[in-house]
Amino acid sequence: MLKLNVLNLERFLDVVNGCRNAINMIGADGQKENINKKDSIQREIQGEYSKNKGLLPITLEISDYKDYLSIVYYYIGDC
Repeated sequence: MLKLNVLNLERFLDVVNGCRNAINMIGADGQKENINKKDSIQREIQGEYSKNKGLLPITLEISDYKDYLSIVYYYIGDC
């Protein structure tokens, strides 16, 4: 599990959409939703990001270690 505070949503979604496998967002109720290449879910995320004035707290579950590293490297470089 990976908890992030996303500040650059466009770049974050580019990295997520470049992943090979599912990138599951874990909701407050514990429900998992794959956000990789899912336009409708990503639009909802963009709405939440805008509502929070450019900040998106998100919890992810990533099964593929290469995808995990891609997101971690994005996050390290974005901060």
